[in-house]
Amino acid sequence: MNKTIRRSLKTLGTAVATAALIATGAAAASAHVTVDPDDPAANGYTHLTFNMPNESATAKTSKLEVKLPTDTPFTSVSVKPIEGWTAQIVTSTLPKPVKVEGSTVTKAPTSVVWTANDAAHEIGQNQYQAFSLSVGILPAAGTKIVLPAVQTYTDGTVVNWDQTQQDGQPEPDHPAPSFTTTPADDASPAPTASATPGAQAADSATAASQTSDASGTWGVVLGAIGAVLGAAALGLVLSSRRKAAK
Repeated sequence: MNKTIRRSLKTLGTAVATAALIATGAAAASAHVTVDPDDPAANGYTHLTFNMPNESATAKTSKLEVKLPTDTPFTSVSVKPIEGWTAQIVTSTLPKPVKVEGSTVTKAPTSVVWTANDAAHEIGQNQYQAFSLSVGILPAAGTKIVLPAVQTYTDGTVVNWDQTQQDGQPEPDHPAPSFTTTPADDASPAPTASATPGAQAADSATAASQTSDASGTWGVVLGAIGAVLGAAALGLVLSSRRKAAK
């Protein structure tokens, strides 16, 4: 095989391997307890899925506790059963009464605790478990709901996922699972400022011009890339032919 081709393939292989290592490192760094709501719309109900990986090299995870908000409490909480795990919903008196849908709420679910029934169902190395809740009613749009979690290992280690992410700051080592509510499903789009027909036409023309410019730029870039690749391929072919002729 031509030495140039071998060097090119070797370089490509090194780049791919490096990218894979970077991706693996990023995945390991983000192995936190997280929450994923299927529909975070305000005034409704949602399913929350908590993903909890086991990060210990020597112990298993045997327990997870998720703390629910008390300033915007959920009046309805139900648990999806998990084989080999027992779930307990803890209801407590709120620090202060809260109005929810016109009613005054003084008690509400404040945490959910999942515990493995036996060693066979504990979460081992390179494993994770998903825990699901159905909750509601969600508060107003734009409300950030923080759900601190406590992960317990079989060797007694306890990890608190309770640090709040600050805007513009690096992610903390143990961020608390959280999500932000969105506008209600039946909410109307926010009104926009009125504009004169002339201004609307100008805006449309500007947008069209920007789109055209972007398309043209990408066309030039892609064309240049294609030309470079074609020239490289042609060079390899001619080089191979000259060697064959010799």
